[in-house]
Amino acid sequence: MSDQNMMMNERALFSDESGMFRCPEEPDAGDSLTIRFRTWKDDVDQVRLHIQKNVKIDTEKGDAAPEAFLESVIAMHKVCRKEDGVCEAAAEEKEEKSLEEGFPKDAVSEEELSEDAAAEEEVLVFDTGFDFFETEVPVGEKPFWYYFSIKKGKTIRYYNQLGVVEKPESKYSFVVRPGVHVPEWAKGAVIYQIFTDRFCNGDPSNDVLDREYLYVNSIPSAHVQDWSQDLMSLDVGRFYGGDLKGVLDKLDYIKKLGVDVIYFNPLFVSPSNHKYDIQDYDYIDPHYGVIIEDEGKLLPEGAKNNQKATRYINRVTSFKNLEASNELFAKLCEEAHKRGMRVILDGVFNHCGSFNKWMDRECIYKGRKGYEDGAFVSKKSPYHNFFHFSEDNWPYNQNYNGWWGNDTLPKLNYEESDELCDYVMGIGRKWVSPPYNVDGWRLDVAADLGNTPEFNHNFWKRFRENVKDSNPDALILAEHYGDAYPWLQGDEWDTIMNYDAFMDPVTWFLTGLEKHSDRYEADLHNNGRVFYDSMRYNMCRMHRGALLSAMNELSNHDHSRFMTRTNCKAGRISYMGSRAAEEGINKGIFREGIVIQMTWPGAPTIYYGDETGLCGWTDPDSRRPYPWDNQDLELIEFHKYMTGIHHRHKSLRTGSLKFMGYGYGTLMYGRFLDENRVAVAINNQNHDTDMDIPVWEMGIENGTTMFRLMCTSQERYNVGKKPYIVENGMIHITVHAYGAVILSTEKR
Repeated sequence: MSDQNMMMNERALFSDESGMFRCPEEPDAGDSLTIRFRTWKDDVDQVRLHIQKNVKIDTEKGDAAPEAFLESVIAMHKVCRKEDGVCEAAAEEKEEKSLEEGFPKDAVSEEELSEDAAAEEEVLVFDTGFDFFETEVPVGEKPFWYYFSIKKGKTIRYYNQLGVVEKPESKYSFVVRPGVHVPEWAKGAVIYQIFTDRFCNGDPSNDVLDREYLYVNSIPSAHVQDWSQDLMSLDVGRFYGGDLKGVLDKLDYIKKLGVDVIYFNPLFVSPSNHKYDIQDYDYIDPHYGVIIEDEGKLLPEGAKNNQKATRYINRVTSFKNLEASNELFAKLCEEAHKRGMRVILDGVFNHCGSFNKWMDRECIYKGRKGYEDGAFVSKKSPYHNFFHFSEDNWPYNQNYNGWWGNDTLPKLNYEESDELCDYVMGIGRKWVSPPYNVDGWRLDVAADLGNTPEFNHNFWKRFRENVKDSNPDALILAEHYGDAYPWLQGDEWDTIMNYDAFMDPVTWFLTGLEKHSDRYEADLHNNGRVFYDSMRYNMCRMHRGALLSAMNELSNHDHSRFMTRTNCKAGRISYMGSRAAEEGINKGIFREGIVIQMTWPGAPTIYYGDETGLCGWTDPDSRRPYPWDNQDLELIEFHKYMTGIHHRHKSLRTGSLKFMGYGYGTLMYGRFLDENRVAVAINNQNHDTDMDIPVWEMGIENGTTMFRLMCTSQERYNVGKKPYIVENGMIHITVHAYGAVILSTEKR
């Protein structure tokens, strides 16, 4: 036999954690787990499943320690598809399997496994051109890891979450964590992020007033009358007036955009427009809600502190205002739920604000009925141990720990305060319970909470228990930069904001820019190989439920707008000015980004205003008001088409991902689930490019008609349904400059 005939078709090798290859996807202890692997038809001699168990976990990194693996090897057998579409084994196991630490007794070491040990085979396949191998594994109480070995003649290849490898590494193995479930509604959900002050002003009576109070650097608050006015470099105390009534007024608009979930930046009482310096976790800010009692005076000229800011004090401490604001939020949640949308709140639990009633550095709660003295005011405060003070210097003790040294952001002192821990657990429960029934928490700087990794992990385990006990279907989603694997073991966070496995690779590939627009890297711009390697590495650090519900953003409140990044220029508002953020933008690149966002595994997240092409450098310029009087209706329509495609094709929500090719400025990939198969081609170059998409890798047969659902270019987009016939396993298509194409086996 020639060497050519002995070559294995490595591009046909495939498995993942989707329902086609692992059933059930999220098994419980006691389940029988079916694991499958795909090869080219009649191409390999044997497929083996390597199971690793009894692993010692590095609690800080969350990874399995390789030296602690006990490995078993099981020969897999070929399977067929019955006419009713149900997969069943083509050969029965000769010996009964029993549980021993969750694994069959007849599993043996690789050294003991011989050619004769394989189960009886019947050469029948699921898809023309492919063989499928499977085995069943009983699931015990403990997690286990697995990978595959594929043999053809003397050639052996291994397959793990990275794909085909010559040598398997344990940290890239597939993993089964019994009993770990991510809410189904979150998988592939379309999320809409709202920075409330800049979205819509529905109730001018609750607007922050000029000179209502002093904030950072003793600068008075400012009410911006002109909704189109540019932002300033120091913007935290400037308010445009967006509120919850404005969101209520726009719920139907949001729903028609194709949104499943609304994620709010913080809504609780706070002196800033971003509200990451929370003043009172128990109440919605009346400036976003309802102001019934509105007595008091504005700051007098020359005031150095907020003790005479009686208008502000009355607005944010009046229980009538606070309770009415909570009631309005409950109504908003009810109305969102009526429309089939969910709501996620932003939880800032690592730090609070210096205005917080527990600290009260501004002395606005001092002596107020219904409030205790803050820890800044008195050593006898019931909140004294909520913070760490370095000196005994009361009253008005300035010597407290601030997050990253910021005195406006006191670091919460959980390790020394059981009362604080209990209080925050109560907050976690309160908002996911009636009458609000919020559907989840986004956790701000979640890895920073506490002072040690051990405490951090213990805190989030407890937080999860409290939230899930109150609302088992609530999502726990964390802000995190870098590898989140240690927190994604199933007992802390459900998922994350997906920087490493979405925003960063997409931004580098399409624009060459870092997500703040701080620098341009020519070596990363249009580098398909780097995109591919970055994606496959970072995606494998999340279990499937976490990956499918990860927040896939192109823009958000902390980074530059993606539309601005399409100019491929570094810049910030402080030295470039606002208008430069709108110069040289490329709508073709922008539409490419949306196509990737709506077809990639995860929860595509639209930052308010992106759908209408809002521009902006990084924070604060990315927080521009929504331009209701100057919308780009064509871009909004494009988003509606894309969310519609995302919703209509189940493969785009929960299907497998298959990389099918990349080059300079080009990407090809597919999503498939059962008979629903979608192919995507991206051309990020300044000229049209002919591309051959190898759709055979998704199991699409020659002669099959695929329909073009979306075609974009630098100037426009087209949703005309155009048929293409699969020939020699390929779809041959021309992709326009700065364009994208979506093809599907279903004409819808």
